[in-house]
Amino acid sequence: MATARVPRRFCRCACFCSENLYVARYGLHLRFRDEQQVRRDYGQILRSKGCVSPEDFQQLFTELEQEVQRRQQLAQDSAARKALIASSYRPARPEVYITLQDAALAPEFRAAVEYSASPGAHREGLLQQLETLSEEKRIYRIPVFTLAFCSALLAELAHFEQSDLPKGRPNTMNNHGVLLHELGLDEPLVTPLRERFLQPLMTQLYPEYCEGPLDSHRAFVVKYAPGQDRELGCHYDNAELTLNVALGKAFTGGALYFGGLFQAPSALMETLEVEHVVGQGVLHRGGQLHGARPLGTGERWNLVIWLRASAVRNRLCPMCCREPDLLDDEGFGDGFTREEPTTVDVCALT
Repeated sequence: MATARVPRRFCRCACFCSENLYVARYGLHLRFRDEQQVRRDYGQILRSKGCVSPEDFQQLFTELEQEVQRRQQLAQDSAARKALIASSYRPARPEVYITLQDAALAPEFRAAVEYSASPGAHREGLLQQLETLSEEKRIYRIPVFTLAFCSALLAELAHFEQSDLPKGRPNTMNNHGVLLHELGLDEPLVTPLRERFLQPLMTQLYPEYCEGPLDSHRAFVVKYAPGQDRELGCHYDNAELTLNVALGKAFTGGALYFGGLFQAPSALMETLEVEHVVGQGVLHRGGQLHGARPLGTGERWNLVIWLRASAVRNRLCPMCCREPDLLDDEGFGDGFTREEPTTVDVCALT
């Protein structure tokens, strides 16, 4: 009997359209079911932040409803942008679209990955090749890309920014940046980086999140500049693990700060500040509360990759902390997968 593997279908959790909705004016992430629920759950803190009058609340509800509608259309709108970019955009630096080459990666990163994948590798040995920023918080840093590759990628991103093509922004907290899958950089750059390099590295550092493969991701570049985004409020990522690489340009300020895991009541009592180093990446757990201090001068561009493991998140959605209510989605969705048979009888289909 001939069999063929069924392509894996990725999904999102239904909470995507009701949980963790960011309202920039008040610096809050809210759950939104209806107006009564918002008033009940957040009325006191909203009033403390200036949401007082009926008009204030009505504006808030309008913004929340608009954000829900945006999220409901997000996959379709993103697919349309990606198709238009693929048909119309002419890259300035076509070399960054070539499948990831070892020459783009820092020697320290390649060495750490080679060690991680070797027989007998262990976490303590790997830590000798990384900079430990906090052993308690399990936050590490390592050079990832060469400065030459960072420069080439930045040139390409700046070229795309100057085009008149539509641009999907990274998330509701970042208004400036690029979604790499829309630009066509998922397949040549991010997927091989995740599969070949980050998988063995993260398996040694965070084995509890790698009981299955890191089988999907969401990758984007964020941009901070005067007159645009200058800082980032405290949040946690919709991911099991995160890589944050400073690409440049010249800047001052904008340090990352980290608290504890978001589930902890005193998660922001003691924070760790981390300065950016161009070409180097910070590794941390997605549930680690973090943000960015205000930019001082210049422009700061960072590549952020959310690494997701369906074997972990299929049991518990990291955003609503419940068993996920799965909805079909485009591409990698939010990294959830349905239980499906791994093979089908090809003969039965002919």
